[in-house]
Formats: sequence, structure tokens, C-alpha cells
Amino acid sequence: MTHHSAIHLLVALFLLIGLSLFTACFCTKTGQDLPPMLQSDKVQQFPFSDLEEITIEELQAQYKSGEKTVFQVVNAYLKRIADIDQNGPQLQSVLTVNPEAAIIAMNLDSELAKGKEMPPLFGVPVLLKDNIDTGDQMPTTAGSRALAGSIALEDSWVAKQLREAGAVILGKTNLSEWANFRSNTSSSGWSGLGGQTKNPYVLDRNPCGSSSGSGVAVSANLCLFAIGTETNGSIVCPATANGIVGLKPTVGLISRSGIIPISSSQDTAGPMTRSVRDAALALNAMTATDERDPASKSAKVWREEDYTTELNGVEGLAGKRLGLFMDHHGKHDGVSALFEQAQADLKAKGVELIPIEQLIEGNDEMHAASFEVMLYEFKDGLNKYFKGLKEEVTIKDLKDLIAFNEQDTIALKYFDQALLEMAEAKGALTDSAYDEALGKMYLHARQKGIDHFMKLHQLDGIIAPTGSPAWKTDLLNGDHYILSSSSPAAISGYPNITVPMGFVGALPVGLSFFGMPFTEAKLLGIAHGYEQATKHRRVPKFLPTDVYE
Repeated sequence: MTHHSAIHLLVALFLLIGLSLFTACFCTKTGQDLPPMLQSDKVQQFPFSDLEEITIEELQAQYKSGEKTVFQVVNAYLKRIADIDQNGPQLQSVLTVNPEAAIIAMNLDSELAKGKEMPPLFGVPVLLKDNIDTGDQMPTTAGSRALAGSIALEDSWVAKQLREAGAVILGKTNLSEWANFRSNTSSSGWSGLGGQTKNPYVLDRNPCGSSSGSGVAVSANLCLFAIGTETNGSIVCPATANGIVGLKPTVGLISRSGIIPISSSQDTAGPMTRSVRDAALALNAMTATDERDPASKSAKVWREEDYTTELNGVEGLAGKRLGLFMDHHGKHDGVSALFEQAQADLKAKGVELIPIEQLIEGNDEMHAASFEVMLYEFKDGLNKYFKGLKEEVTIKDLKDLIAFNEQDTIALKYFDQALLEMAEAKGALTDSAYDEALGKMYLHARQKGIDHFMKLHQLDGIIAPTGSPAWKTDLLNGDHYILSSSSPAAISGYPNITVPMGFVGALPVGLSFFGMPFTEAKLLGIAHGYEQATKHRRVPKFLPTDVYE
């Protein structure tokens, strides 16, 4: 945890202690009864085991019954962050703690005591990836020392929606710097501000990225759920590596306003949770139309009012037709064995499976086109983001960022900035090369890929292993991917949800469900059925290294 993160955490903890002492003094001096949430017996600490693996609905039931207050729960999560993220195993998943969290909690408790109706996410402690703007005292940095202390002018759309739904934003999570679009040899989960995030199952293993901190924080029970962002794999990979549920929605379903960008064609925020139902509930709170985001405006007619409607458990699997994305089959024996078991589990519940040997015709061309598009869009989007920052922020464009990194003592200590330099060399989005790459990308990913096979076989979705077990973190050589299935859905801009599929040794692996655009409700229903039939989620034990070595 960085210096400013530690200060914020201490401020929050002092506020909580001070507020607790205030309640006792106030009661003694006035002799008056305090509201229930401020009475001394209600402020007492409870064992964190009371919150471990808790769901949104379970927590809110305890609020309604008076068993717990938001103040207590926020206090417990802040202590948990101090105990195992800053100390103990030192996961380094939380970059900044919200110094206003205690006050927000007190206000929510006060509203409940006055009889106000609970909004959908009332009192739910949430962490945001630190490329998502919050218009408060917390900086938004993308993990970069170039933006240390950069305070956004206003909330991002995501932060605004979560606050309106009653959630408590506990803080910001560490991430792969610039969402992993900086170097070809980077280590996922490393940033100049936050250092290297650790995998909570086996601490010397990688958490995957770029939403590494969000994935680790959810898995380690540092929050109830977190928000990540994905361009290609940055939600589903940390979800599979950290044994949780990760939902990458259709591009535009959740507005990107106020999120540091990579690609306007592929970027999206999404919930990272411990259960499929919580992912659906979190999605409900974030899908309103934002007129500032063209993709959000276009998605207006496709939005569902409630993404829990198809969560029918195991019964919801009967009669479903799923394609088997086999491109990566056989690349890892342990993953292949888990995938075969997942197929058997699905068949036993009435699912029909149709093998697809090669989902993407022209896979190399698709990836090359996507990379070209990202370079163009990164330069364009990042320069626009920099122009919207406060005047005191010295970084005004991508050139300034590159120059800052060249002079900084930490930024280039382990990895280069080749991707930043390649993006800076690109022209404007009016270039014909950009249009050609965009057309080629969608041709292979959509028309000749997902669209074709979904229609040909009348599928409800496609499944594949999300990735391989986490590799050992290596700051010298960078990441070591063996397999990943994120690209077809990511490059298409289509939805993808990953759910725990089992373990290879001590390390979790996920199963991905993806399909046509704006079919989140259907995919959540199928994923929920698989989750309820198998229940592979396990609480991490913070092993120092692999027990089987």
C-alpha cells in the first residue's frame, strides 16, 4: 500500500474510533437516548467471520433486522483491509481507502433510522478499480505516478450510479498500470503507485490483470463486490485467477464516462463478485442510460429492468444449447480435465453441447486489427481524458506521460513503455488505416465468428475455460499466459461471464459463458444454473507458495 493509501486508511480508522468515543461521551453528557445505530452496544466490534462470503441480500437482511449497522460493517471491512492488505499477507490490492467512508456509513444508518426506504445497494461496501473517477478526496491514477494526487472534477457514471443505489465506496483498487496497456512485458497487477498485487490463494502467484486489485479484494473478502474494467480479459482473467465471478457486459450497457480509457470499441466496466446473483444485482444498479457516452445511448433500447429474472438455479439449464469453444483445448491438462467435468455437469442438467473446433476464422488477423484499433483509440481517448483534468495536473497529453516516465525513478524500473510510444505514433481516428482495422476486427470477431456460429447452431451461448491457473509473478520476464478465451467476446464487444470451474492444485480456474450482445440476463441465468449445480467457490488461505511443490 502506498503512503497516501496508508494515510487515508489511518484517517478512516481514526474517524471510526472517534465516532465511537463520541457516542459514549454524548450519551453520558446529555442523558438522552441515541439513535439505534449510535448506541454503544451497536458499535461493538463483531468477528469478521460474520461477514465472510456474505451476499448483498444477506447483508441487507441484517440491516433491516437491526443485527448490524452500516457503520459497523464499514468499520469491519476497513479493519480487514488493514489486517491483510496492508499487513499480514500484504495483498496490496487496495491502492487508496476512502477517508469519508465512516461518515457515509453514519449518514446511511441515520436515514434507515428515520424510516427511509432502503435503495437496492444500501450499505453495500464496494471497491472501484483506480481508473474510475470519483469526485471526492480519492485520486484517480490508473496506478501511474504521473497522476498521483489527481482528483477528478466529478464522479464517473459508475460511481454516481452506485452512490445513488446506496453503496459505500470503500476505496480504490490497485491495477496493472494504465490497465496493462503500457508494455509488452509487464507483470499483471503491478503499478508504479501500488507495487505488485498478490494472488490470495498462493501469494507468489499472479492475480492476473488489469483489474487485479478488484479481483483479489473480492476473493479475500475486503469488500462485498468490486468494479473492474475490461478491454480484453481484464475482468474475466482476474476473476478466474482469484476464484470469483466476473461479468464483462456488452459495450455500452454500462457507461464509460469518467473512466480512463483504452479503447472506445472494447472498453467496459463490470461487476466482480463472489456469486452470480450478486453480479446481477450489481449490474441492475449501473445500467441507466448516460447521454454523454454514445455507446450507452445506443444501448438504451436493449437494457433490462432486472437482470435477476432468469436466475432459476439448476432448473434454468434444461434445454439450453451451448457451443464448445475448443480452440484452446489440450493446452493445459489440468484445465482440460476440469472443462470435461464441466461439460458432464452441464449435460447432467439437460444442456445440449455443440463442439466448435474453430470459432474465429482468421484469428491472427482479428488480433492484429484489434491491436491497431486499440493504439489509435488509446491515444485519442487518453488525450481527451487528460484535457478534462484539473489545471494543476501537469500531464496534458500522451507525450507528457511518456516524458514523465522517462524521468521517473520507478515508472520504467521493470518494464518499458513500448505501447505508449506506439500509440503516440498513430494519427487521428479519421485515418483510413483505423477504419480498415475496425472493419476487419468486427468481420472476424462478429460476422465470421460469434454471430455466425450462434445463428448456425441456434445457441443460447458459448462456453470455454476462462484461462489457465495463475503463473508465478515474474517482474523480470512479465506474464506467462498459457491459454485465454476472452478475445472473441472482448473484440466483438459482447458479454462474457466467468464462474469458478474448480481447482488445479491450490489454484482456481473459471468457466466462461459468452454470446450475442445484450444477452446478459440469459447468460447470467445459465451461469447461475452451473454455479448452483457445482458450487466450486472456496475461500482463499493465503498460502506462501504452492503446497504441491
